[in-house]
Amino acid sequence: MAGGPADGGADQAGEPAAVKPLGGGVVLLVAGPAETPLTLGQTLRLTARMLIAQVQDLVRTHYVFPDVAVGIADALDGLTTDAADEPAFAEAATTVLQSVNGDRHLRVRHYPEGVPPEKDEDEVRAYFATLARESGPAISEVRRLDGNVGLLTIGPLILPPEYVRPAASAAFTLLQGVRRLVIDLRDCVGGVPESVALLVSHLLGDEPVHLLDLVHRDGTVEPSSTTPDVAPRLPDVPVVVLTSSRTFSGGEELAYDLQALGRAVVVGETTMGGAHPREAFDLTAHLQLHVPIARSVHAVTGTNWEGVGVVPDHPCAAERALDLALAL
Repeated sequence: MAGGPADGGADQAGEPAAVKPLGGGVVLLVAGPAETPLTLGQTLRLTARMLIAQVQDLVRTHYVFPDVAVGIADALDGLTTDAADEPAFAEAATTVLQSVNGDRHLRVRHYPEGVPPEKDEDEVRAYFATLARESGPAISEVRRLDGNVGLLTIGPLILPPEYVRPAASAAFTLLQGVRRLVIDLRDCVGGVPESVALLVSHLLGDEPVHLLDLVHRDGTVEPSSTTPDVAPRLPDVPVVVLTSSRTFSGGEELAYDLQALGRAVVVGETTMGGAHPREAFDLTAHLQLHVPIARSVHAVTGTNWEGVGVVPDHPCAAERALDLALAL
């Protein structure tokens, strides 16, 4: 991005802007002669501009809907915020990013402990291993309630299959023989599509079932189907799924899959409505941009839950959902 903080390329004396490296891959454009320092206020405004320009470029290049991407990027032209306050920048940028079409996966997130790894495989594996130890791989509770009703609580995140597969196998082993099964997704806020398909597989028969397609910006189609090699399976046990207004992304997909397949009824609140898988781009050591790079097309409905959420068959307040499910 060219130009000084006030005049777009030259100072009042007509001197060109100079490039000044600050280390760590950060470069500032210095207004006026190369030795003329910017004020703190000018530096912060310029840094914010550079971040905004980076976000605009990434959205234009990667967002799943190219025509919408242009409008979203243009909307950022009016964003004014202090780059030194990274949490405030993330909040302000996210508000603008979501103002055009309400895509909740399109956002800037602030991570106080540092952005999670996305590229280096060893770092990603270590990151997920830590999440699995601290929060569980997906299964947070398995119980038998009165009347031989199974309760399976899933969340807060559904991690990759290498973590979910053994946990799901153990959970469904404990649930064999239940008369009914309640799956609680009220606090499930995301997950990996492959692991969602794996969980659905435990509730269907042996034959693979096409769940949905992920259609990318360039038209590439990535199909998702159930997994034939999971055990045990509970294909005949009636299932009730609990949802809340917090249920999001991968949690929504699990509820949507089971509802669309006629495998479960949904009780609770309409979910948040985020159906677009995203890719992450590091902006700083603590800021990460999430850009949706595909859309979900369900094999049964031909559409998805983006912007509308998963609508319950039996709506009620989230805190009443379990009681209502047990009364059905």
